[in-house]
Amino acid sequence: MKFDMGAQVLSTLMSQSQGSSNDLGQLIRQLVQAAAPLEGKFNGAGKVAFDSFKSRSDEITAALNGSLAAILGGQSGMESAFGSGDQEQGDNARTQMSSANFDAARFSGR
Repeated sequence: MKFDMGAQVLSTLMSQSQGSSNDLGQLIRQLVQAAAPLEGKFNGAGKVAFDSFKSRSDEITAALNGSLAAILGGQSGMESAFGSGDQEQGDNARTQMSSANFDAARFSGR
């Protein structure tokens, strides 16, 4: 099995995820602003649900951003692990090549 990933894939993914985190918070704020004209138009359980959403919008935004931050932390850890694994693989290859006797592997008919 071959796993081939470009050097910048995780950096790009982290950048896009960070942008998504910022966008998500902004979208929730826009949703609350868009719903503002509906305030006072609900009664009963609808009013309770609407008021709860509005009052909890900052909490919801923080929870979603916290979740995205955890994802970003995982992506950062993956980038670090892949980077060090790539470096270690190169170091191991150089070590093995320096100790190999390439002259002994010649198949000449002498």
